[in-house]
Amino acid sequence: MNSFFDLRNDWRQPRGDAPLADVHRSVQLPKGTWRRFAAFLGPGYMVAVGYMDPGNWATSLAGGSKFGYTLLVVALISNLMAVVLQSLCARLAIASGRDLAQACRDAFPRFVSIPLWLAAEIAIIATDIAEVIGTAIGLNLLFGIPLELGVLITALDVFLILWLQTKGFRWLEAFIITLLGVIAVCFGLQIAMADPIWSDVIKGFAPTTEILRNPEMLYLALGILGATVMPHNLYLHSAIVQTRNYGDSIEEKREALKFATIDSTVALTFALLINASILILAAASFNAVGKTEVAELGDAHELLGPLLGSGIAPSLFAIALLACGLNSTVTATLAGQAVMEGFLQIRLPPWLRRLITRAIAIIPAAGVTIYYGSAGTGRLLILTQVILSLQLSFAVVPLVMFTANRAKMGALAAPRWLVALAILIAVVIIALNLKLLWDFFG
Repeated sequence: MNSFFDLRNDWRQPRGDAPLADVHRSVQLPKGTWRRFAAFLGPGYMVAVGYMDPGNWATSLAGGSKFGYTLLVVALISNLMAVVLQSLCARLAIASGRDLAQACRDAFPRFVSIPLWLAAEIAIIATDIAEVIGTAIGLNLLFGIPLELGVLITALDVFLILWLQTKGFRWLEAFIITLLGVIAVCFGLQIAMADPIWSDVIKGFAPTTEILRNPEMLYLALGILGATVMPHNLYLHSAIVQTRNYGDSIEEKREALKFATIDSTVALTFALLINASILILAAASFNAVGKTEVAELGDAHELLGPLLGSGIAPSLFAIALLACGLNSTVTATLAGQAVMEGFLQIRLPPWLRRLITRAIAIIPAAGVTIYYGSAGTGRLLILTQVILSLQLSFAVVPLVMFTANRAKMGALAAPRWLVALAILIAVVIIALNLKLLWDFFG
């Protein structure tokens, strides 16, 4: 019996059917370098959605309103971590033909892979709760739909996803990228209205030890980390990279890895701009006038108009929030499907898988909105992001192990400098999570 601690061993079992089989290798690559590169654009932006979902809004609004621009450095460092980890996801998928869920199933015995699957499911549920609440709040702010009803309406997004999937995977990517454009325009206009002090913004990207010394600041920093480097994105990226029909030779795989890495790096840079914009907007609009306890999305919506002196600012905020919620539901659906199929080899119809995960998310979200109203949603959003941060280690450690293993990855194993950097990132994530638990229970 192979030991899962022995990194010299190859896979314990052969690769099974690919998750997301209906779109696996479905995107054909044309001839010509630039046209082939253009065909690879898309998965990175679907992953980038997870770096600006409604849960991220709550942590960034809370951090910006309470601590000004100080936590911008956390957004920057988290994004750099994400660039490294997502590049490893692409490397794992292209080199081994497995996504991260499949790799865990094929490399570890069941007493290890099953707990990893449970951790991944918890992360997806936490992600889905944030999306349910964010979409419901967006519907409430734009159309006056009560939060309780909005939470239930979010279950209907399964039909939108199913319709887009019938059109082809590129249509799904086009939908995502279009909504990302809407979000960018909305925040660009709001930042222009807020007119932040740009010298203070630049200082916010400088590291400070105060983040580690202040438990409240560390809590929000871990929330930002959990909202930025999200566990389900690691599973998602390693699955959807394989929608490209890049061939099986080493040369074709090297080209695919190069293009996929560029795609994710550019997309995550775009996500950093959006994340930073949310925090900058909160710091310039709320912290600057002494409103340091803004964590609820509804409160931020109400305050933006009077503070920025523009009636359109709250509408832009609500439109961007709704676009984020819709985008996130699509990517969380795909991630949930990839995780279940990869770990358990269970094939469920997409609509059934979606309704199951959405029902699990709707129950706690509906309970909070009914019992606390809008007042409790901000706290729940931040809590979901901290849960994601705590779950992150269970996805990052196997990812680093696999991509460093030449027996599993062959010629495309990660170089030593990249492995060292990835190990450092994993250690930092684990250390910060232990510090959070120590502060919480202490």
